[in-house]
Amino acid sequence: MNFQWRRTVRRLGGRRIRLASITVWVMPVTLGAVFLLLFGAANPVIEYWLSLIDLMKLLDLIQLARIVFWLLVLAGVWAFLRPRLPRFLRRLPPLTPSAAVTAPAVQKSTTIEAVVFGKAAILRALIVFNALFALQTGLDAAYLWGGVALPDGLSYAAYAHRGAYPLIATALLAAGFVLAALRPGSETSGDPLIRRLVYAWVTQNIVLVISSILRLDLYIGVYALTYWRIAAFVWMGLVASGLALIIARIALGKSNEWLLSANLATLSATLYACCFINFAATIANFNVDHSLEMTGDGTPIDTEYLRSLGAAAMPALDRLYMHQFGNQTTYLADQMMIDDTIAEQRQWRAWSFRGWRLVQVLDKRGPLVLPPPTQPSQPSVPDR
Repeated sequence: MNFQWRRTVRRLGGRRIRLASITVWVMPVTLGAVFLLLFGAANPVIEYWLSLIDLMKLLDLIQLARIVFWLLVLAGVWAFLRPRLPRFLRRLPPLTPSAAVTAPAVQKSTTIEAVVFGKAAILRALIVFNALFALQTGLDAAYLWGGVALPDGLSYAAYAHRGAYPLIATALLAAGFVLAALRPGSETSGDPLIRRLVYAWVTQNIVLVISSILRLDLYIGVYALTYWRIAAFVWMGLVASGLALIIARIALGKSNEWLLSANLATLSATLYACCFINFAATIANFNVDHSLEMTGDGTPIDTEYLRSLGAAAMPALDRLYMHQFGNQTTYLADQMMIDDTIAEQRQWRAWSFRGWRLVQVLDKRGPLVLPPPTQPSQPSVPDR
């Protein structure tokens, strides 16, 4: 009877479920859970769906007595499910030297690292990631831009004003995975199906960054513009260009050194272009032009923050006061700051074209009147 059982197991052994078929899902499921949590932090709809999962209720369904019983049964039948070879067969030496030579190679291809991060695992991971990102993109298209009614208890403001930074973190994590999975010359980099899945996934990441930029734009429409929010716009643009360069590296067969050089060149060009932008004046003009006081609809102006930007914000404040009071007004401290700016531009070491233009505007100011200080009706936002 025992011999017949061994023969049956030997005949059906090729059909048994191997551990590798389960291990290959470890990396896709783990990273997929990380992306899902990031999307939950960025998307209140996904967060609402996740909140419906009652883990304690699931634990109530687990019966400890049954688990112990089946573990004991498994321990009892394991010897029959995995029979051992006779001792004399285990003691036989290899038939040929070639068997000993090829054995390490076979063992190397079946290591845990090769299974968890191998071609099959990367393929499954890309399928899972594309599905998750398609869900996030579809929700943005439906709720944020399509005007579909949100679930009860969720507002469009809450949906739009959340998630810019978690989505950027998601895109950066995705970029790191692509670079690690498709190393130049690797087996995965030459697979056509994996390359197409990577193209689709990176494209979805670029759409995700664009969605983050639009979310930040909506956020600025409510809470005004600051230095940090301009920096966030620049940073998101760099992330989007970096993702596009990853697609170019894969399509052109370039090395990671080429990708690093291209990103450094993009960063250098961006920093050089920023040198010619007067961010203080840009912030002041935007906040004044879109303020509640100027348009009747928008964010109440925070004059204290605009004054902290320096003399470059004074022309925008002049326009605000001319609209409100019909004259130009300022604090005494602001007048001292303006006088310092004018005196600084008279020194040839400190002269600049931007400062010279500012002085031309400040010199045309009329009589100054001291106004009462104004504060925004909303609490200040910390990320200045």
